[in-house]
Amino acid sequence: MSTIQRIALVLTIIGAINWGLVGFFQFDLVAAIFGGQDAALSRIIYGLVGLAGLINLGLLFAPSAEAEREAEPRTTR
Repeated sequence: MSTIQRIALVLTIIGAINWGLVGFFQFDLVAAIFGGQDAALSRIIYGLVGLAGLINLGLLFAPSAEAEREAEPRTTR
């Protein structure tokens, strides 16, 4: 997993936690920290989380390392 993918995963987790807080407690942590939903910094964070989700969408369709190992031809001795 590349560094960009790891950063995207962390941002996606942050977004998931924020949505969980909104869903369960009607509390938007990003808005509370950065000055409301309409604040420029909040909108940047929301945008970055959205882009991270799109990056992680590629991970959903990427073959796993285990599947690649199984697809390799086996050599007999």
